[in-house]
Amino acid sequence: MPPSPSIRPQGAEPPIRDRGDACPGALRLHSAADGHLARVRLPAGDLTVRQAEALADAADRLGDGHLSLTSRGNAELRGLADGCGGRLAALLRDAGLLPSERHERVRNILASPLAGLDRHTPSDVRLWARELDGLLCASESATALSGRFLFVLDDGRGDVAALGGDVSLVAERGGAGSGGLSEAGCPAGAGGTALLRVGDDPAALRIAGPDAPRAALTAAEAFLTAAAASGSGAWRVRELPDGHALTVRAVAERLRAAGIGCAEVAGEVAAAVAGDVTGTPDATGAPAPASVPYADSSAPGVIEGTDGARALSVRALGRLSVAQWRLLTAVAAEDGAGALRLTPWRGVVIPGLSADTAAPRLRELSAAGLVTDPDSPWHRVGACTGRPGCAKSRTDVRADATAAVTAGAPVPGEPGPQPAALRRLPVYWSGCERRCGHPHGAWVDVLATAEGYRVSVVQPQSTPAPHPAPAAPSAAPCPATS
Repeated sequence: MPPSPSIRPQGAEPPIRDRGDACPGALRLHSAADGHLARVRLPAGDLTVRQAEALADAADRLGDGHLSLTSRGNAELRGLADGCGGRLAALLRDAGLLPSERHERVRNILASPLAGLDRHTPSDVRLWARELDGLLCASESATALSGRFLFVLDDGRGDVAALGGDVSLVAERGGAGSGGLSEAGCPAGAGGTALLRVGDDPAALRIAGPDAPRAALTAAEAFLTAAAASGSGAWRVRELPDGHALTVRAVAERLRAAGIGCAEVAGEVAAAVAGDVTGTPDATGAPAPASVPYADSSAPGVIEGTDGARALSVRALGRLSVAQWRLLTAVAAEDGAGALRLTPWRGVVIPGLSADTAAPRLRELSAAGLVTDPDSPWHRVGACTGRPGCAKSRTDVRADATAAVTAGAPVPGEPGPQPAALRRLPVYWSGCERRCGHPHGAWVDVLATAEGYRVSVVQPQSTPAPHPAPAAPSAAPCPATS
């Protein structure tokens, strides 16, 4: 499996790509130790009940009876047999999951999963996601984007803004008024405004909300121009070499040429808007203050919305049985709004329940083995595929993580109290140094080595060391593999 992309550390030389990326898709299957793998892109993580049922059918009939959730809110099918690609494509096509086969791997759009659902919700940027997806699928140039290029759409709460987007849109709370021109010099209107960022450039461009999807595509096209000029074969904005880096000023020229008004915003201002405002841990593990009491979009439980509406949020260790998946689909169909949302924290959100049905349905999902309690230690634990699905993994990390959490130690070591920072940060178990699917920001890296698990804390703007110093004894021994 290709390793997960990560932010290039400061001072590191950008890679030279002499081939296209090898990311799997729904049509380009990846050969793994447990059979073939298909990754189905789900822009904004959105699924109708019919589409969710189609994925369950595919896992049942063609795969291993499970569905994996990715850190970009997509779904994966594993254990696919040789020669099933045509049947899989037909099933997905009939469900509307392949609107453009030429674009199926580039529909990487991550959006705030609770947008439009909680009481203090800001803009529903998921409407932007749908429009952007349509523009992508209609764009000839967009077919040249790699399967790793990522669009991130944050509704202003700061939950996904820091998840490594190549092109990011952050909705500004309150908008820009109505009519005429805003003070920033960009069109104002009922659609509010958004900040557009590219890669790690701290500056941003303020644009009118209705222009946000078209501006995002234009920024991606500007990246393709810069990548072609660099001759580096870059797959992502951060891989562009010095002298060809994509900046907001370069993007602004493309936007204005396309008739999209914009105004540059200084990095300090942009960071204040797009920073972590949800109260989730910062780089030190201390909770960040929340200026607005948004619901924590990574936490399981019941989300209270306006007019008595409720949404359910559940988590798993990134992998659901078909029975669990069908139960979630049934809840959405019978008591919800007929839709599901996959989250970048490998969870599922079901919107549209009533106050009367939310609690009993959540108990039903808990009884089915899903994580429904925000105080559960599983809330912050994740793991790569591990053995037996991945031949490169040194051990069955999911089984080891399960054993450790059950023993009261989400981080390998002796059961009992652990340092405060470790109790607050996400914990990610990896079977090898590639650390596929690892979190962004600050997180606890639990790496399987030939000698056992080794633990380190990864800080933002850094990459995990290939062999971090041991911080605790192994929760379970890891056999060495070739």
